[in-house]
Amino acid sequence: MTKNVVLVVEDERVVAMDIVSRLENMGYEVPKPASTGKDAIKLALEVKPDIILMDIVIKGSIDGIEAAKRINNLFDIPIIFVTAYSDDEIIQRAKKTVPYGYIIKPFEDRDLYSMIEVSIYKHEKDRKSKKNKEKESEAQSS
Repeated sequence: MTKNVVLVVEDERVVAMDIVSRLENMGYEVPKPASTGKDAIKLALEVKPDIILMDIVIKGSIDGIEAAKRINNLFDIPIIFVTAYSDDEIIQRAKKTVPYGYIIKPFEDRDLYSMIEVSIYKHEKDRKSKKNKEKESEAQSS
């Protein structure tokens, strides 16, 4: 069985390395983390991860929410926001990107693992359902 690839987007190096280490201990494959929104978009294209853990407040002109929006427009990759921010304004902005989850730092490994596993499973089911609907639509129009 192949390992799921998790892209981490976190601008605080110590935090990023901690998350990477925890994910690797859970059995995930984790490429080099991205520290900016632009890096996140670039790495999503290059790595094609199974899921992205995205901090909201990151360095650069593109924050995590904007990066998630751009990634959603380009790729079919589920995103979980991992952030220390839970104020209503940020949540309202974040939910418009239709994330697969939103987890507040600090978090327990079990909570993160559960969120990742359920999100990957749901994404795969959503993808299959979409393909089935497309096949049904094609069959009806033939």
